[in-house]
Amino acid sequence: MDSKKILDQGEGILRLAPTWVARAMLNPGKRLKLHPDDLYALGVDHGGIGERWFSSTTMADNGPLTLPNEGLSFVLYGDGKNPEKVLLKDMVDDLGEDILGERIWTKFKKWPMYSKFFDFKAPLFIHLHHMEEHAANVGGSQKPESYYFPYQMNNYPGDFPLTYFGLESTATRDDVKRCLEIWNQGDNRLSYLSKAYRLELGTGWYVPAGILHAPGSYCTYEPQWASDLFAVFESMTSDDKTYEWDLLVKQVPEDKKHDLDYLVSMIDWENNVRNDFKQEFFRPPLPVKEIEEMKEEGYYEAWISYGNPYVAAKELTVFPGQTVRIKDAGPYGMIMLQGHGTMGKWDVETPSLIHFGQLTNDEFFVSAQAASDGVKIHNPSTCDPIVMLKHFAANPESPEKSRE
Repeated sequence: MDSKKILDQGEGILRLAPTWVARAMLNPGKRLKLHPDDLYALGVDHGGIGERWFSSTTMADNGPLTLPNEGLSFVLYGDGKNPEKVLLKDMVDDLGEDILGERIWTKFKKWPMYSKFFDFKAPLFIHLHHMEEHAANVGGSQKPESYYFPYQMNNYPGDFPLTYFGLESTATRDDVKRCLEIWNQGDNRLSYLSKAYRLELGTGWYVPAGILHAPGSYCTYEPQWASDLFAVFESMTSDDKTYEWDLLVKQVPEDKKHDLDYLVSMIDWENNVRNDFKQEFFRPPLPVKEIEEMKEEGYYEAWISYGNPYVAAKELTVFPGQTVRIKDAGPYGMIMLQGHGTMGKWDVETPSLIHFGQLTNDEFFVSAQAASDGVKIHNPSTCDPIVMLKHFAANPESPEKSRE
Protein backbone atom coordinates (compact mmCIF):
# COMPACT_ATOMS: atom_id res chain seq x y z
CA MET A 1 0.00 0.00 0.00
CA ASP A 2 1.40 3.36 -1.06
CA SER A 3 -0.52 5.84 1.11
CA LYS A 4 0.98 8.88 -0.58
CA LYS A 5 -0.04 7.58 -4.00
CA ILE A 6 -3.60 6.97 -2.75
CA LEU A 7 -3.80 10.51 -1.35
CA ASP A 8 -2.42 11.97 -4.58
CA GLN A 9 -4.92 10.00 -6.67
CA GLY A 10 -7.70 12.07 -5.14
CA GLU A 11 -5.63 15.29 -5.10
CA GLY A 12 -5.71 15.31 -1.31
CA ILE A 13 -9.32 14.11 -0.99
CA LEU A 14 -10.13 10.50 -0.03
CA ARG A 15 -13.30 8.66 -0.95
CA LEU A 16 -14.71 6.59 1.93
CA ALA A 17 -16.98 3.55 2.04
CA PRO A 18 -20.11 3.58 4.23
CA THR A 19 -19.46 2.36 7.79
CA TRP A 20 -22.46 0.78 9.52
CA VAL A 21 -22.73 0.05 13.26
CA ALA A 22 -25.45 -2.02 14.93
CA ARG A 23 -26.60 -1.86 18.56
CA ALA A 24 -28.36 -4.84 20.15
CA MET A 25 -30.26 -2.70 22.68
CA LEU A 26 -32.02 -0.30 20.27
CA ASN A 27 -34.54 -0.33 17.41
CA PRO A 28 -33.43 1.37 14.18
CA GLY A 29 -35.19 4.55 13.12
CA LYS A 30 -34.96 3.59 9.41
CA ARG A 31 -33.78 7.04 8.25
CA LEU A 32 -30.20 6.18 7.24
CA LYS A 33 -31.19 5.30 3.64
CA LEU A 34 -30.13 1.72 4.38
CA HIS A 35 -32.29 -0.77 2.46
CA PRO A 36 -35.03 -2.18 4.74
CA ASP A 37 -33.91 -5.73 3.90
CA ASP A 38 -30.49 -4.94 5.37
CA LEU A 39 -31.39 -3.40 8.73
CA TYR A 40 -30.25 -6.63 10.43
CA ALA A 41 -27.45 -7.44 8.00
CA LEU A 42 -25.09 -8.17 10.91
CA GLY A 43 -27.54 -10.61 12.47
CA VAL A 44 -30.49 -10.25 14.82
CA ASP A 45 -28.30 -11.05 17.83
CA HIS A 46 -25.96 -8.21 16.89
CA GLY A 47 -28.88 -5.82 16.65
CA GLY A 48 -30.39 -3.45 14.14
CA ILE A 49 -28.24 -0.97 12.24
CA GLY A 50 -29.05 2.48 13.59
CA GLU A 51 -25.72 4.24 13.15
CA ARG A 52 -23.52 5.25 10.24
CA TRP A 53 -20.05 6.41 11.26
CA PHE A 54 -17.98 8.96 9.32
CA SER A 55 -14.22 9.52 9.08
CA SER A 56 -13.69 7.04 11.88
CA THR A 57 -10.39 5.65 13.14
CA THR A 58 -12.21 4.51 16.32
CA MET A 59 -13.50 0.99 16.95
CA ALA A 60 -17.11 0.58 18.03
CA ASP A 61 -17.55 -1.14 21.40
CA ASN A 62 -20.30 -3.75 21.24
CA GLY A 63 -18.73 -6.00 23.85
CA PRO A 64 -18.35 -9.65 22.82
CA LEU A 65 -20.45 -8.98 19.72
CA THR A 66 -17.97 -6.47 18.28
CA LEU A 67 -16.88 -7.47 14.78
CA PRO A 68 -13.37 -6.98 13.34
CA ASN A 69 -12.98 -3.35 12.23
CA GLU A 70 -16.53 -2.46 13.31
CA GLY A 71 -16.82 1.33 13.29
CA LEU A 72 -13.64 1.90 11.26
CA SER A 73 -13.77 3.81 7.97
CA PHE A 74 -12.24 2.39 4.79
CA VAL A 75 -10.64 4.47 2.02
CA LEU A 76 -11.50 3.46 -1.56
CA TYR A 77 -8.77 3.75 -4.21
CA GLY A 78 -7.76 2.52 -7.62
CA ASP A 79 -10.49 1.68 -10.12
CA GLY A 80 -13.61 3.71 -9.41
CA LYS A 81 -16.06 0.89 -10.13
CA ASN A 82 -14.10 -1.90 -8.45
CA PRO A 83 -11.86 -0.12 -5.95
CA GLU A 84 -9.51 -1.58 -3.40
CA LYS A 85 -9.88 -0.68 0.29
CA VAL A 86 -7.55 0.36 3.09
CA LEU A 87 -8.36 1.55 6.60
CA LEU A 88 -8.38 5.32 7.08
CA LYS A 89 -6.56 4.64 10.35
CA ASP A 90 -3.68 3.00 8.46
CA MET A 91 -3.54 5.93 6.06
CA VAL A 92 -3.33 8.38 8.97
CA ASP A 93 -0.65 6.31 10.71
CA ASP A 94 1.40 6.15 7.50
CA LEU A 95 1.04 9.77 6.38
CA GLY A 96 0.76 11.62 9.70
CA GLU A 97 1.38 15.32 9.10
CA ASP A 98 1.02 14.88 5.32
CA ILE A 99 -2.69 14.17 5.73
CA LEU A 100 -3.63 15.85 9.04
CA GLY A 101 -1.33 18.86 8.89
CA GLU A 102 1.27 19.93 11.43
CA ARG A 103 -1.17 21.33 14.01
CA ILE A 104 -3.37 18.24 14.41
CA TRP A 105 -0.58 15.67 14.02
CA THR A 106 1.81 17.37 16.45
CA LYS A 107 -0.85 17.70 19.15
CA PHE A 108 -2.66 14.36 18.84
CA LYS A 109 -0.56 11.96 16.70
CA LYS A 110 -3.87 10.59 15.36
CA TRP A 111 -7.22 11.67 13.91
CA PRO A 112 -8.90 12.41 17.25
CA MET A 113 -12.60 12.57 16.32
CA TYR A 114 -15.30 10.97 14.21
CA SER A 115 -18.92 11.72 13.42
CA LYS A 116 -22.04 9.65 12.89
CA PHE A 117 -25.70 9.60 12.04
CA PHE A 118 -27.45 8.29 15.15
CA ASP A 119 -30.87 6.95 14.16
CA PHE A 120 -33.25 5.21 16.55
CA LYS A 121 -37.02 5.12 16.71
CA ALA A 122 -37.31 5.49 20.49
CA PRO A 123 -35.36 7.77 22.82
CA LEU A 124 -32.18 6.45 24.39
CA PHE A 125 -31.63 5.79 28.10
CA ILE A 126 -30.07 8.45 30.33
CA HIS A 127 -26.32 7.95 30.21
CA LEU A 128 -23.04 9.84 30.20
CA HIS A 129 -19.64 9.64 28.58
CA HIS A 130 -16.65 9.42 30.88
CA MET A 131 -14.66 12.49 31.85
CA GLU A 132 -10.91 12.23 31.33
CA GLU A 133 -10.10 11.06 34.87
CA HIS A 134 -12.61 8.20 34.82
CA ALA A 135 -11.82 7.27 31.22
CA ALA A 136 -8.12 6.99 32.07
CA ASN A 137 -8.97 4.51 34.84
CA VAL A 138 -10.10 2.03 32.17
CA GLY A 139 -7.47 2.92 29.57
CA GLY A 140 -9.76 5.13 27.49
CA SER A 141 -10.37 8.79 26.75
CA GLN A 142 -13.22 11.21 27.33
CA LYS A 143 -15.92 11.73 24.73
CA PRO A 144 -17.39 15.22 24.45
CA GLU A 145 -19.87 15.29 21.59
CA SER A 146 -22.27 17.56 19.76
CA TYR A 147 -25.65 17.14 18.09
CA TYR A 148 -27.26 18.59 14.98
CA PHE A 149 -30.68 17.66 13.60
CA PRO A 150 -30.65 17.85 9.76
CA TYR A 151 -33.92 18.46 7.95
CA GLN A 152 -32.92 16.07 5.17
CA MET A 153 -32.56 13.10 7.56
CA ASN A 154 -35.80 13.57 9.47
CA ASN A 155 -38.88 12.82 7.40
CA TYR A 156 -40.52 11.79 10.69
CA PRO A 157 -39.57 12.53 14.33
CA GLY A 158 -39.59 9.04 15.84
CA ASP A 159 -41.37 8.30 19.11
CA PHE A 160 -40.01 11.04 21.37
CA PRO A 161 -38.22 14.05 19.79
CA LEU A 162 -37.13 15.42 23.16
CA THR A 163 -33.86 14.94 25.01
CA TYR A 164 -33.29 14.75 28.75
CA PHE A 165 -30.25 16.87 29.63
CA GLY A 166 -28.59 17.27 33.01
CA LEU A 167 -30.35 17.44 36.40
CA GLU A 168 -32.68 19.80 38.18
CA SER A 169 -30.73 22.43 40.09
CA THR A 170 -32.27 21.07 43.31
CA ALA A 171 -31.03 17.50 42.73
CA THR A 172 -28.41 16.13 45.11
CA ARG A 173 -25.81 13.40 44.89
CA ASP A 174 -27.82 11.42 47.43
CA ASP A 175 -30.83 11.63 45.10
CA VAL A 176 -28.82 10.01 42.33
CA LYS A 177 -27.37 7.41 44.69
CA ARG A 178 -30.90 6.47 45.69
CA CYS A 179 -31.76 5.93 42.01
CA LEU A 180 -28.82 3.55 41.74
CA GLU A 181 -29.80 1.73 44.92
CA ILE A 182 -33.23 0.83 43.51
CA TRP A 183 -31.91 -0.20 40.09
CA ASN A 184 -33.43 -3.69 40.18
CA GLN A 185 -36.87 -2.54 41.31
CA GLY A 186 -37.86 -1.45 37.79
CA ASP A 187 -37.79 2.21 36.84
CA ASN A 188 -35.08 3.80 38.99
CA ARG A 189 -36.79 7.18 38.40
CA LEU A 190 -33.69 9.09 37.33
CA SER A 191 -35.73 10.99 34.73
CA TYR A 192 -37.69 12.54 37.62
CA LEU A 193 -34.49 14.45 38.46
CA SER A 194 -33.90 15.65 34.89
CA LYS A 195 -35.44 17.99 32.30
CA ALA A 196 -36.59 17.15 28.77
CA TYR A 197 -35.96 19.74 26.04
CA ARG A 198 -37.93 19.80 22.77
CA LEU A 199 -35.58 19.26 19.85
CA GLU A 200 -35.63 21.68 16.92
CA LEU A 201 -34.63 20.73 13.39
CA GLY A 202 -31.77 22.79 12.00
CA THR A 203 -30.25 23.39 15.45
CA GLY A 204 -28.05 21.43 17.85
CA TRP A 205 -26.41 21.03 21.26
CA TYR A 206 -22.95 20.59 22.73
CA VAL A 207 -22.70 17.77 25.30
CA PRO A 208 -19.49 17.76 27.37
CA ALA A 209 -18.20 14.58 28.97
CA GLY A 210 -19.89 13.88 32.30
CA ILE A 211 -23.29 15.27 31.25
CA LEU A 212 -26.29 13.00 31.83
CA HIS A 213 -28.40 12.87 28.69
CA ALA A 214 -31.01 10.69 26.96
CA PRO A 215 -30.97 11.54 23.23
CA GLY A 216 -34.37 11.96 21.61
CA SER A 217 -35.64 10.18 18.54
CA TYR A 218 -34.63 12.52 15.74
CA CYS A 219 -31.94 11.21 13.41
CA THR A 220 -28.93 13.10 14.73
CA TYR A 221 -25.59 14.12 13.24
CA GLU A 222 -23.01 13.74 16.00
CA PRO A 223 -19.43 15.03 15.71
CA GLN A 224 -17.60 13.61 18.73
CA TRP A 225 -14.23 12.80 20.25
CA ALA A 226 -12.58 9.49 19.33
CA SER A 227 -13.99 7.26 22.08
CA ASP A 228 -16.90 4.86 22.55
CA LEU A 229 -17.01 4.91 26.38
CA PHE A 230 -20.39 5.31 28.09
CA ALA A 231 -22.21 4.49 31.32
CA VAL A 232 -25.99 3.93 31.49
CA PHE A 233 -27.61 5.55 34.55
CA GLU A 234 -31.26 4.70 33.81
CA SER A 235 -32.62 1.20 34.46
CA MET A 236 -35.86 1.48 32.46
CA THR A 237 -37.01 3.76 29.66
CA SER A 238 -40.49 4.98 28.77
CA ASP A 239 -41.21 1.95 26.55
CA ASP A 240 -40.66 -0.33 29.59
CA LYS A 241 -37.36 -1.57 28.17
CA THR A 242 -34.99 -2.53 30.99
CA TYR A 243 -31.20 -2.28 31.14
CA GLU A 244 -28.80 -4.34 33.21
CA TRP A 245 -26.42 -2.94 35.82
CA ASP A 246 -23.56 -4.12 33.62
CA LEU A 247 -24.31 -1.28 31.18
CA LEU A 248 -23.60 1.19 33.97
CA VAL A 249 -20.32 -0.38 35.06
CA LYS A 250 -18.96 -2.16 31.99
CA GLN A 251 -16.27 0.53 31.61
CA VAL A 252 -15.58 1.04 35.33
CA PRO A 253 -12.64 -0.46 37.32
CA GLU A 254 -13.46 -3.84 38.88
CA ASP A 255 -13.15 -2.55 42.44
CA LYS A 256 -15.57 0.34 41.71
CA LYS A 257 -18.48 -1.53 40.08
CA HIS A 258 -20.60 -1.29 43.24
CA ASP A 259 -19.06 1.87 44.70
CA LEU A 260 -21.95 4.33 44.47
CA ASP A 261 -19.79 7.28 45.47
CA TYR A 262 -17.41 6.53 42.59
CA LEU A 263 -20.26 6.07 40.14
CA VAL A 264 -21.84 9.40 41.12
CA SER A 265 -18.41 11.05 40.84
CA MET A 266 -18.53 10.29 37.11
CA ILE A 267 -21.16 13.04 36.83
CA ASP A 268 -19.89 16.56 36.11
CA TRP A 269 -22.04 17.98 38.87
CA GLU A 270 -21.49 21.68 38.26
CA ASN A 271 -22.56 21.51 34.62
CA ASN A 272 -25.44 19.08 35.18
CA VAL A 273 -27.28 21.23 37.72
CA ARG A 274 -26.69 24.67 36.22
CA ASN A 275 -29.79 26.84 35.83
CA ASP A 276 -28.61 28.17 32.47
CA PHE A 277 -28.11 24.76 30.89
CA LYS A 278 -29.78 25.64 27.59
CA GLN A 279 -28.09 29.03 27.35
CA GLU A 280 -24.73 27.33 27.84
CA PHE A 281 -25.07 24.28 25.60
CA PHE A 282 -27.75 24.95 22.94
CA ARG A 283 -26.22 25.60 19.50
CA PRO A 284 -28.24 27.46 16.86
CA PRO A 285 -26.44 27.72 13.50
CA LEU A 286 -24.03 30.64 13.03
CA PRO A 287 -23.18 31.91 9.51
CA VAL A 288 -19.44 31.68 8.84
CA LYS A 289 -19.45 35.24 7.44
CA GLU A 290 -21.84 37.85 6.08
CA ILE A 291 -24.84 36.12 4.52
CA GLU A 292 -25.16 38.44 1.53
CA GLU A 293 -21.46 38.07 0.75
CA MET A 294 -21.81 34.28 0.68
CA LYS A 295 -24.93 34.42 -1.48
CA GLU A 296 -23.14 36.58 -4.02
CA GLU A 297 -20.40 33.94 -4.18
CA GLY A 298 -22.91 31.15 -4.75
CA TYR A 299 -23.14 29.41 -1.41
CA TYR A 300 -24.24 29.56 2.22
CA GLU A 301 -22.28 28.03 5.11
CA ALA A 302 -22.97 27.94 8.84
CA TRP A 303 -21.24 26.59 11.92
CA ILE A 304 -23.47 23.92 13.47
CA SER A 305 -21.01 22.56 16.06
CA TYR A 306 -18.84 25.09 17.87
CA GLY A 307 -18.06 26.64 21.23
CA ASN A 308 -15.76 23.86 22.49
CA PRO A 309 -12.07 22.96 22.04
CA TYR A 310 -12.68 19.45 20.69
CA VAL A 311 -14.99 19.16 17.69
CA ALA A 312 -16.60 21.48 15.17
CA ALA A 313 -18.86 21.14 12.16
CA LYS A 314 -20.31 23.19 9.31
CA GLU A 315 -23.25 22.81 6.99
CA LEU A 316 -22.40 23.95 3.46
CA THR A 317 -24.99 24.69 0.78
CA VAL A 318 -23.86 25.32 -2.82
CA PHE A 319 -26.63 26.89 -4.87
CA PRO A 320 -27.81 25.43 -8.21
CA GLY A 321 -25.58 26.19 -11.17
CA GLN A 322 -22.76 27.55 -8.98
CA THR A 323 -19.06 26.72 -8.68
CA VAL A 324 -17.26 27.70 -5.49
CA ARG A 325 -13.90 27.16 -3.84
CA ILE A 326 -14.12 26.75 -0.08
CA LYS A 327 -11.07 26.96 2.19
CA ASP A 328 -10.91 25.51 5.71
CA ALA A 329 -8.43 25.58 8.59
CA GLY A 330 -7.62 21.92 8.95
CA PRO A 331 -8.62 18.49 7.66
CA TYR A 332 -12.21 17.31 7.78
CA GLY A 333 -14.60 14.54 6.89
CA MET A 334 -17.82 15.23 5.00
CA ILE A 335 -21.11 13.59 4.17
CA MET A 336 -23.62 14.61 1.49
CA LEU A 337 -27.18 15.46 2.51
CA GLN A 338 -28.63 16.63 -0.80
CA GLY A 339 -27.79 17.11 -4.46
CA HIS A 340 -25.02 16.00 -6.80
CA GLY A 341 -22.03 17.47 -8.59
CA THR A 342 -18.26 17.41 -8.27
CA MET A 343 -15.83 18.06 -5.42
CA GLY A 344 -12.28 18.39 -6.64
CA LYS A 345 -11.81 15.51 -9.08
CA TRP A 346 -14.52 13.40 -7.44
CA ASP A 347 -18.17 12.97 -8.39
CA VAL A 348 -20.41 13.55 -5.39
CA GLU A 349 -24.03 12.47 -5.12
CA THR A 350 -26.70 11.74 -2.54
CA PRO A 351 -28.06 8.19 -2.74
CA SER A 352 -31.71 7.51 -1.96
CA LEU A 353 -31.27 3.87 -0.89
CA ILE A 354 -28.12 1.97 0.05
CA HIS A 355 -27.66 -1.78 0.37
CA PHE A 356 -25.33 -3.06 3.08
CA GLY A 357 -21.92 -3.42 1.43
CA GLN A 358 -22.79 -1.09 -1.44
CA LEU A 359 -20.31 1.68 -2.20
CA THR A 360 -21.38 5.32 -2.52
CA ASN A 361 -20.08 8.72 -3.64
CA ASP A 362 -21.41 10.63 -0.64
CA GLU A 363 -18.60 10.48 1.93
CA PHE A 364 -15.05 11.87 1.72
CA PHE A 365 -12.09 12.93 3.86
CA VAL A 366 -10.26 16.15 2.95
CA SER A 367 -6.59 16.44 3.89
CA ALA A 368 -5.19 19.51 5.64
CA GLN A 369 -3.39 20.75 2.51
CA ALA A 370 -6.42 20.33 0.25
CA ALA A 371 -8.60 22.13 2.81
CA SER A 372 -6.11 24.99 3.05
CA ASP A 373 -5.78 25.31 -0.75
CA GLY A 374 -9.56 25.31 -1.08
CA VAL A 375 -11.89 22.60 -2.38
CA LYS A 376 -13.61 23.34 -5.67
CA ILE A 377 -17.28 22.29 -5.67
CA HIS A 378 -19.50 22.46 -8.75
CA ASN A 379 -23.28 22.11 -8.70
CA PRO A 380 -24.56 21.40 -12.24
CA SER A 381 -28.23 21.24 -11.25
CA THR A 382 -30.64 23.95 -12.35
CA CYS A 383 -32.82 23.53 -9.27
CA ASP A 384 -31.32 21.30 -6.52
CA PRO A 385 -28.72 22.64 -4.05
CA ILE A 386 -25.76 20.63 -2.87
CA VAL A 387 -25.88 20.33 0.92
CA MET A 388 -23.09 18.68 2.91
CA LEU A 389 -21.95 18.40 6.51
CA LYS A 390 -18.25 18.82 7.39
CA HIS A 391 -16.72 17.61 10.68
CA PHE A 392 -13.44 18.90 12.15
CA ALA A 393 -11.13 18.25 15.08
CA ALA A 394 -10.15 21.28 17.17
CA ASN A 395 -10.78 23.80 14.38
CA PRO A 396 -9.10 27.10 15.36
CA GLU A 397 -11.73 29.10 13.44
CA SER A 398 -14.63 27.60 15.39
CA PRO A 399 -16.45 30.48 17.13
CA GLU A 400 -17.35 30.78 20.77
CA LYS A 401 -20.92 29.83 21.61
CA SER A 402 -22.19 33.36 20.87
CA ARG A 403 -21.15 36.32 18.77
CA GLU A 404 -23.36 38.74 20.66
